[in-house]
Amino acid sequence: MTDLDADLIAQAKQAARIQAREARARAHVASGSAAATVIVPHLLSLLPELRPGPLTIAGYHPKGDEVDVLPALSALSAAGHATALPVVTGRAWPLVFRLWRPGHPLVPGAFRIMEPMGDAPLAQPDIVLVPLLAFDREGYRLGYGGGFYDRTLEVLRAEAPTIAVGIGYAGQGVDKLPIDAYDQKLDWIVTEQGAWRPA
Repeated sequence: MTDLDADLIAQAKQAARIQAREARARAHVASGSAAATVIVPHLLSLLPELRPGPLTIAGYHPKGDEVDVLPALSALSAAGHATALPVVTGRAWPLVFRLWRPGHPLVPGAFRIMEPMGDAPLAQPDIVLVPLLAFDREGYRLGYGGGFYDRTLEVLRAEAPTIAVGIGYAGQGVDKLPIDAYDQKLDWIVTEQGAWRPA
């Protein structure tokens, strides 16, 4: 890929982010509070298909109009799975994950996103629930542009099989997103309408 190609993809992604933010805001207004509850059974029913036995599942602390996965983490914890949240350690570094259960304390981290206390044990997730601005039919996601989840999934997948589950509203789906060589595909996508595996 030439520098020109990379610049064109970056410009296309930036334009797509503008549209995606608007689409997610509309979807959040339409079904935000309901989606947090509705995705719980979708996730729980999906787990046996992914991997048997107790799992370590990393979620995220929702910011703005992201789908709230905290109710899902509560249900997953109650079902016997270990749950974790991401921690930003630096702008160009992959995320790390620390064990956390609903009810345990959180502190503000980078970008004012809540994260586990610094003494919480590190975790190696089997499944990562990934926030997004948009997703397409092939399973690619559009993030915020920092590359945190792409770097993280690349590292995790190099160390052990790691399943990435995109969490969003159905209204965030598009036919095709601009992608580059660094973009990591999602294995599954869960919305308020159900769970599905990209082509």
